[in-house]
Amino acid sequence: MENSLEKISLVKKYLPWLVAIALFMEHLNATILNTAIPSIAASLEVTPLSLKAVVSSYVLSLAVGIPVSGWMADRFGTRRVFFAAVGIFTFASILCGLAFNVPMLVAARILQGIGAAMMLPVGRLAIVRTFPRSELLAAMNFVIIPALIGPLLGPTIGGLIVHWLPWQAIFFVNVPVGIAALWLIHRHMPDYRSSNSPPLDIIGFVLFGCGIALLSWVLEIFGEHFLDATSLGILVGLSVCLLAAYGWHALHHNFPLLQLSLFKTRTFRVSVAGGFITRLGLGGMPFLLPLFYQIGLGFPAWQSGLLMMPAAAAAMFMKVISIRLLKQFGYRYVLIVNTLMIGCTIMLFALVDRATAVGWIVAISLAQGFFNSLQYSSMNSMAYADVPDEQASMASTIASSLQQLSISFGLAFASIIAGWYLGNVSQANQVAVTSALHYAFITLGCLTILSSASFWSLRKNDGDNVSGADHS
Repeated sequence: MENSLEKISLVKKYLPWLVAIALFMEHLNATILNTAIPSIAASLEVTPLSLKAVVSSYVLSLAVGIPVSGWMADRFGTRRVFFAAVGIFTFASILCGLAFNVPMLVAARILQGIGAAMMLPVGRLAIVRTFPRSELLAAMNFVIIPALIGPLLGPTIGGLIVHWLPWQAIFFVNVPVGIAALWLIHRHMPDYRSSNSPPLDIIGFVLFGCGIALLSWVLEIFGEHFLDATSLGILVGLSVCLLAAYGWHALHHNFPLLQLSLFKTRTFRVSVAGGFITRLGLGGMPFLLPLFYQIGLGFPAWQSGLLMMPAAAAAMFMKVISIRLLKQFGYRYVLIVNTLMIGCTIMLFALVDRATAVGWIVAISLAQGFFNSLQYSSMNSMAYADVPDEQASMASTIASSLQQLSISFGLAFASIIAGWYLGNVSQANQVAVTSALHYAFITLGCLTILSSASFWSLRKNDGDNVSGADHS
């Protein structure tokens, strides 16, 4: 009995670190490549635009792989699947660094995306099944930090690496981290699995996988000159039809790939579906801010990267006090007020110009990182508040799938808004770019403020079993 309790204690101690390390690799990898594209293009003797497939292939394999990850965890166990995910990701990182042409790099990125697709859902599932609801918020707080700081640090780290080292180093940096993660998985990863795992819904996998992959690809290449508006409309329509066909299929299948009936649970529905709208505003900022700093304000790339870091620092600090805030005020009040605050901080960037002191920019970035961290911690932990343990893997899969889509939607939406305000004016016109981005910040801020309405349907005591509060 004593050995069993000691084992559980060690799992609780190391599991959040283990999942956080794996997710940091995944989220860092998703953004670190962008800065290195010019260097990779020069090394492989191709144009930078021809490397678009290197980025989009990762997104596509990620989108297709996530929906099946929950079934794999139930069938083969969380330890085996998570070990395989990190192993595939690490091995694919080596292949990326060894690539000597674009097709090989694309193939390695597809493999890397397959590994990454299993990390987030399976990692979340292990956390949900290991920690009781009263301890879930603290564990989720720790794990969510990589998702916040990875995209912020990626461009900076990528820029520093390609400045001092060959571009291959951006992939090889994952190798020692991956090996350490594999050792921790072998020692401390719990092995949860379903005793009666249903057969894989192959038809559902094809319908949903093709639909979400096509939609992700369209969003990824949105605005490229080789696709006209008609073609984009047809592709979006086709993806929507495939996803609608999956919805009909899921309602008539005994064991669907994704159980849409989970959305009947109010806290899950509000957190995942309602949070999707909120993420549209949040997801566009990592795309707009570097453009604003470099083109609008004329900062060099290294300074632009450094200005993204205060938000990461604030996000790490927030995890210390978010539990106390949620326990005192409850999920409903915190999510409504915090969403309003995020919208206001986004709009504050519309007041920034070349005459603005760097200290004020840092202050706004700190506020944004602070509120963003509280938002993600709240939405991610509340999603599991009322989900039965036997449906935890399904909930994790659905939440991860929509989170991946929200990232693509956020980037595409920000691109549409900024391009619409800029019109036909040259992007070399600094004044026009600054003005367009100011209007884009106001638009995203207003959308975020309006999205706070999605949390009004929550009740005062929703999520109390997670935060440990009593608002009855």
